[in-house]
Amino acid sequence: MIIVPKLPSKPKLRTIGVLTSGGDAPGMNAAIRAVVRWADAHHVRTFGIRRGYTGILDRQVELLTSRSVANVIQRAGTFLKTSRCQAFLDSEHRARAAQILRQWDIEGLVVIGGDGSLTGAQRLAEESGIAVIGVPGTIDNDMGGTETTLGFDTAVNTALDAIDKIRDTADSHDRCFVVEVMGRSSGALATSVGLAGGAETILVPERETGIEEVIGNIDTSITRGRTNSIIVVAEGYQGGSGHDLTEQLNARGYHARACILGHIQRGGMPTAFDRNLGSVMGSAAAAHLTAGRSRQMVAMREGHIELVPIEEAVSGERLPLLNMLDLARTLAT
Repeated sequence: MIIVPKLPSKPKLRTIGVLTSGGDAPGMNAAIRAVVRWADAHHVRTFGIRRGYTGILDRQVELLTSRSVANVIQRAGTFLKTSRCQAFLDSEHRARAAQILRQWDIEGLVVIGGDGSLTGAQRLAEESGIAVIGVPGTIDNDMGGTETTLGFDTAVNTALDAIDKIRDTADSHDRCFVVEVMGRSSGALATSVGLAGGAETILVPERETGIEEVIGNIDTSITRGRTNSIIVVAEGYQGGSGHDLTEQLNARGYHARACILGHIQRGGMPTAFDRNLGSVMGSAAAAHLTAGRSRQMVAMREGHIELVPIEEAVSGERLPLLNMLDLARTLAT
């Protein structure tokens, strides 16, 4: 359950902007919608910026109204589009971006994205004085200061649906399937999917797991009467890709097949949880931004929506996974 906080209701800022940056995540449209409609209800203008920070530099700025965000809450991705802007790493380009924002009378910015996007927002605020509030939007759930990020729940359910279907084929053919999910530096997605899907082994960047341990888990399952296995591996696993692991298992005679889920995990209609989370986080971001807060990220802690410093969000401690991994291993045996 998401506990909706009492929000500031007397805006000091009268014109704000909103953008999405980095990888897309289900629920971003719900957050954009909430920013615009909260601002509209409090007589604050909102400009939407297309294609993230690139859109600022290219002056892709447009006024959004409540009508502009009708019928977007159920859509995946982001109707404002997104990009990864390498130019924004340069302070000169950030200074030009600040100048362009001022030309549109934009006093503050809501940035929806992951750690790289919020790092850019923090630097923009430090160097220019433009207020920024971040909303954590990433399917990897790898931000500090928050228990969950926008899009994570949908991505877990999308991957889980695929694994349930793969399990049917694995059972029919008595095979081992290696399912690779996203997560370059975080195993949060792999761990949640693996536990929910009953995977025999979960391989993540946070823990070293050798091929002998993987084989040992498969052999244990076989001795207990299991004729198929599911191995979930995060793409950032240090032991190699899903294809690499499959080749190693086949070389040992285990008849393995690889299934790389890839970008399917980013798509699909957002779950009710992500729609609600986007709605609450977007509203909180708009309310706190217009009240004069800056360099903060909206976070969820024990169900409560709070603000945490962006610095903590991008460099703070991530969600601990090892206990969950241990539990998944116990339940799989």
